[in-house]
Amino acid sequence: MIRKRSAQDDRMILRLIEQELVPLSHLSAQEMDQIRKELPRRLNRGITFVACRPDNAQPVGFIHVMLHGELLYIDLIAISSSHQGQRYGIKLLEHAEQYGRLRRCKRAKVMVDEDNIRGIRFYLRNQYQMLRYVSLSRCHELEKAL
Repeated sequence: MIRKRSAQDDRMILRLIEQELVPLSHLSAQEMDQIRKELPRRLNRGITFVACRPDNAQPVGFIHVMLHGELLYIDLIAISSSHQGQRYGIKLLEHAEQYGRLRRCKRAKVMVDEDNIRGIRFYLRNQYQMLRYVSLSRCHELEKAL
């Protein structure tokens, strides 16, 4: 089941970020602390969808996106390691892309940390194209036409 984020989901979302995304980041501890402080405000910009198992309202994953004109920007996505490989990521991505299409977005874009090989493969399998490597942020930029 995919639904919009509620305030009760924030604790699990922050835990997923710590467990699944932070270890893949190249940022320093100081930079990560700054990002942690900004996360509550960041999650209130755009929209966040959460994936839940059918028998449980507890989120097992989430995707956070923002709209910039005709661009759907995928800001964050994470699935708990115990639920990876069960199509939750694909369902969240498809849901977010449909949300963007309904709001007249023409393309979706994402930045993936250089060391997040699984993430890069995930987007490539879902028809995203590698645009470039951004050395300043040490990320790969991928895009898909919607």
